[in-house]
Amino acid sequence: MDNLEENRIIRFKNISKKKEGIFANFKVKALRNGVNLTATLSVDISALELHPGDSVEKIVEECARLALTEFKKSDFQFEGTSGIDAFLGVAQLG
Repeated sequence: MDNLEENRIIRFKNISKKKEGIFANFKVKALRNGVNLTATLSVDISALELHPGDSVEKIVEECARLALTEFKKSDFQFEGTSGIDAFLGVAQLG
């Protein structure tokens, strides 16, 4: 169970400062039913009314909780093959 894919957990990467705000960054990897899932999640700490003066543990825990909640609520849509057609103009698959 040392493998991140087997654990299906969100792993904290770092805290980054951008001009839009301060973000807690996470990495998600999972392998389930033949589907390999890899994602990065970034949470703006101001969305949780946190500020840089809070402890790192508090920032990470609350941001991870929000990231997991929002990730579970995600309703992903397949864009279909219409987005692929533009890339097939020069070389066709086959």
